[in-house]
Amino acid sequence: MAGATTRDWDEQHEAFRGDLLAHCYRMLGSVEEAEDLVQETLLRAWRAADRYDPQRASLRTWLHRIATNACLTALEGRARRPLPSGLGPAGDDPQAPLVPSLDVQWLQPFPDARLGDPAEAAQQRAGLRLALVAALQVLPARQRAALVLREVLQLPAAEVAQALGSSVASVNSSLQRARATLRAAGPVLEELREPADPDERAVVERYLAAFEAADVPGLARLLADDVVLEMPPVALWLVGRARYREFMERVFAMRGPGWRLLPVQANGSPSLAAYAPDPATRGVRAHSLQVFAVTGGLIQRCVTFADPAIFDLFGLPAAPPDRAPDIKRQHEPGLPRRSSG
Repeated sequence: MAGATTRDWDEQHEAFRGDLLAHCYRMLGSVEEAEDLVQETLLRAWRAADRYDPQRASLRTWLHRIATNACLTALEGRARRPLPSGLGPAGDDPQAPLVPSLDVQWLQPFPDARLGDPAEAAQQRAGLRLALVAALQVLPARQRAALVLREVLQLPAAEVAQALGSSVASVNSSLQRARATLRAAGPVLEELREPADPDERAVVERYLAAFEAADVPGLARLLADDVVLEMPPVALWLVGRARYREFMERVFAMRGPGWRLLPVQANGSPSLAAYAPDPATRGVRAHSLQVFAVTGGLIQRCVTFADPAIFDLFGLPAAPPDRAPDIKRQHEPGLPRRSSG
C-alpha cells in the first residue's frame, strides 16, 4: 500500500481515533493506557489491511473488534482501577488524615475534548459517566467487553459474538450476568439512555462561584442530602451534606481562600480544574480536577482527582489565564483580591 492509497487509509482510520480512545478507556479505566492501545489497534489494522472485507463488517466495527481484543490481552492478570467508593465503606470523619494510597492504580478521568467527531460526541459522553466506567471495572474482562460493545456501541449480538470469538448464546449469557452485576451497583446503565440534568452546567457554575468565594454555606445549598465526595488518590470518601460541608470548612481552613477554578468537560460532565492558593508565589497552582454528577438540580456526587499530573492529561495550564476582575467580589469584606495566577 503506497502513495495516495496509504494517505486515504490513514485518514479513514484517524477519523475513529476519538471513538477508539473512549472504547479503550471504558475497558481499562486509564486514558494513558487507552492511548497506547489505540496506537496498537491502528498498527494492527494497517498490518491486516489486506484482510479487511467491507462486505462483512463496517470499518468502525472492524476497528473496535481489534481494539477489544487488544484490551482483553492488556487486562490479563491486571487489577481493576477503582474509585474510593469501590474499595470499602464510606468514612465518618471529615477530619481524618488525608493519606494517599499510592499502591492503588486509580480510575482516571477522561477529557471530553479527546472524543473527536462532534456529531458522535453526545452518545460517546453518555457512555463515559464516571459512575458507569467505575462500575464497568468490577466486571470480568469479557463481560465488560460484551456489555460495552452491546450497550454502549450498540453493535448487534452477532457482531459482538464475532468480535469476541464466541457464540451469540454465550454473549447473551455474559450480558445477562453483567447487567445483573451493574444493577446491584445502582442505576448506572440508565445513564446511557437518559439525558443529563438540564441544569447541571448552571449548578456547577454556581458551585464555582461559591468555591472561589470560600462560601461554604453557599456550596452546601447546592448539595443533595446524600451527596458523595470522593478524593482519589486518598481512599477516604464521605456521604451526606453535613460531612461534605465540614470537609470544605477544613479545606479553606488549611488552604485559605483565593482559589481559582476553570470550567472543563470530563466524562460527559461539567467539571472544574481547581488551582489552590500558593503562599510561596502569592499566586495559585494546579491542585485537582472535580467531576460532578447532578440530579434534580443538586450535586449528587463530586469526584475530586487530587493529582496535578491530571492537568497535563487535560492540556490544562500550570496556572490559570488572567481574566477580568470582579469588582463586587474584590470589595467584599474578608475576601482577598483576585490573584492574576
